[in-house]
Amino acid sequence: MRGVFLKNGLVHRLSQICKSDTKNAILIPRDRINRGTHHHYHNLNKSRESASEAFSIPFSSSSSSSSSSSGSGIGFIGWYLGVVQSRPLLTKSITSSLIYAAADCSAQTISCQSSETYDFVRTLRMAGYGMLILGPSLHFWFNFMSKVLPKRDLLTTLKKIFLGQTTFGPSLTVIFFSANAAAQGENGSDIIARLKRDLIPTLINGAMYWPICDFVTFKFIPVHLQSIGKQFVFIPMDNLLDIYGKP
Repeated sequence: MRGVFLKNGLVHRLSQICKSDTKNAILIPRDRINRGTHHHYHNLNKSRESASEAFSIPFSSSSSSSSSSSGSGIGFIGWYLGVVQSRPLLTKSITSSLIYAAADCSAQTISCQSSETYDFVRTLRMAGYGMLILGPSLHFWFNFMSKVLPKRDLLTTLKKIFLGQTTFGPSLTVIFFSANAAAQGENGSDIIARLKRDLIPTLINGAMYWPICDFVTFKFIPVHLQSIGKQFVFIPMDNLLDIYGKP
């Protein structure tokens, strides 16, 4: 009997040991499999992140370049507006010189025949006129009008247009013809003859669009930028003046 019980106990002990070893044998590979699977997904995520970074680099660089170019454009405009505020007379005079030189360049390009050569001296005369006469006179005229008639209503704007068309415009046109003729070596009688011939037709042609230009300028453009805004009209206006006063 005792031997039977010992035998049964031994058998029971051996069966427990086998079950324990079998359980451990099953658990160890599963743990290793879980760790291996986690390592696999970790490497897969890293490769996906690397690929996304590789594809995002060109787009980020292009967007940064576009933002930098737009920022440079805004920076130049901001710098120019700041210079207009700090040194208005000098800035407007230089701007007028450049605009009037461009206007004369376009006028010569349109009107000159293929056999004619480009007159650089004439362009220099126009640039000097814009620098010394046109830019300063426009600066003081618009400042004067803003002090005398500070409002921007319709009636005040019409008053400014009337004063410009009857006083400032004709005076500036006379100065333009006279200065241009004197720069070409003409004497007093030649200048008077030129004014009699060219002044009235020029004023009549200019009256077709200068009032519209003045209305937009006085009504919508700030005072410190009015002379600059109006000068861009000189490019088509110079093509008109090319008929008169600039041989």
